[in-house]
Order: sequence, then structure tokens, then C-alpha cells
Amino acid sequence: MFKKLVAVEDTLLSGEALKKLSSYAGRVELYYERPADDAETARRIGDADAVLVSFKTPISKQVLEACPNIRYIGMCCTLYEQACNVDLQEARRRGITVLGVRDYGDEGVVEYAISELVRFLHGFGDRQWKTDKYELTRLRIGVIGLGRTGRMLADAFRFLGAEVGYYSRSRKADAEAEGIGYYPLHDLLGRSDIVCTCVPRNTCLLGEDEFRIMGNNRILMNTSIGPTFDVEALKAWLRTNDNSFYFCDGTGMGTLAGELAPLLNVMYTPVVAGSSAQSRERLSQKALANIEAYLGRC
Repeated sequence: MFKKLVAVEDTLLSGEALKKLSSYAGRVELYYERPADDAETARRIGDADAVLVSFKTPISKQVLEACPNIRYIGMCCTLYEQACNVDLQEARRRGITVLGVRDYGDEGVVEYAISELVRFLHGFGDRQWKTDKYELTRLRIGVIGLGRTGRMLADAFRFLGAEVGYYSRSRKADAEAEGIGYYPLHDLLGRSDIVCTCVPRNTCLLGEDEFRIMGNNRILMNTSIGPTFDVEALKAWLRTNDNSFYFCDGTGMGTLAGELAPLLNVMYTPVVAGSSAQSRERLSQKALANIEAYLGRC
């Protein structure tokens, strides 16, 4: 059992899960606003030996140095080794166990992507992509990153009749066997009407050359955490291609809302797509299972 457990921000755990935390620690402190800086994060953690955090707040080397009692960090989000808001190297050097959660919000992300694109293609809302209404049928859709979310999106688009290709750092034989064709990145961008980026946080793949290849009459949808592109290159693309559009939810927008949301061809949905009641329940079950697994080994 932990002596003290602190959730340093809103972790999106369900109410029942938050209540259950008291069975894992003698004292539980919950915060819901994101801390302003490392000093505030360290103040909240204090002498706690267990910490819960989402993908937003950094747990830096400075925080770990200021809070030497930490022995467990539960990330209520996916843990990407190369793009993590926890300093994994320093945590592991200190013998701190860091566990993340996978595959909890994918269904909501897929529903967001399908619903927003269908509304835009048909003009079901207050805007429409082109003069004619379009179905997803026979449109060319390129998915960048074929992890779980990317594969679910690819399967959903194919079910609705789209021609789907993908680019990934590694080839996916199972996807190709089912008709999802692999293309080098520039080839995929050049042939796709709609491009969806589904890559780990802080993965920047699209710059001036890539946006030049995409050209006009294209849609870019980002389902990743934060930007997957050079911001100035995106803005230049949107300024010079008046019938191209960028779609993202609150997670995809990250900290750029003030900079990008006012642009006319940015279709910003200021909610987290993967935050449905069902996704929160999946997240909660997996986050609690990680805690129980850790305590079971101690």
C-alpha cells in the first residue's frame, strides 16, 4: 500500500475509480487543474510515493529531484518511449516504476473522425468541402501511422468504401493482406484526398515540402497528441490553398488554439475525442490494474 498518492491534474479517471484510489494509499490528494510549472507540480506531489498524471503535465528531472519519495508513476495515457512527458531515463535511474495505459480512447477517436468528415463532405453542418456533396466512397484516404488508432480508422474508412493507403515506419503485412496499401510518405501525400495523422506525440512529419506535395483541395486530420507538422508550414499551406482544411480535436490542437483556431480553414472541435464515458471506464480499469499489478509485486 502507498503512503500517499497524488493525481497532479485531471486524469480523466471515472468517479468510481477515483474513490477506489483510497484502497491503495493511506492518503489521496486529487487535483484537476494543470499545474503552472515544475515548482507547482513538485509542491502538489510533496512527500507522496505514488503519482498519477495524464499526457499534459511534465514530470521532469527537476520534479523527480524535488520529490525523492516517489516510487510509482501511473500515466493515465499511452506511454511513448520517445515522446513522453515523464523523464523516463531519470525515473528509471532512481528505481521508479512508470506504467502507462494503451488502447482506451480509440473508438471515440474513430467516431470523431468519421462524424466530422461525413458532416463536412455532405454539408450536414454549416460548411461543405466542395460545391458537390461527397461520400467517403472511392475517396483516397492516407493514414500516417498504423498503430491501433490508425488501423481502426483505416478499417472504418474501408468499410465505408474509401480507398485507403498508409505510411508507417514499419510495414504492416496483415494490413496489406487486407487491401490497405503501403506508400512512401510523399507518394501517399500526393495521392490522398484526405490525410489522417495517427502518430506518437512530438512526431513531426509534415513540413514545407510535404504541404507543397499535398497542394489544394485536401483535408488534413490530426488524431495525434499535439501537432504532427511544422506550424508555420501548416499556416502557409492553409493561406495559399483556400480549399484545403485542417481538422483536429482538443488533443490534436494542444497549446496552439490561440494561433490556429481563428484561421477560417481550421475545423477545430474543442473537446477530447477519446473522453467518452466508455473510454474513461476503459482508462480507469487499466490504470487501476497497473496500480494493483505494481502493489502485488511489492
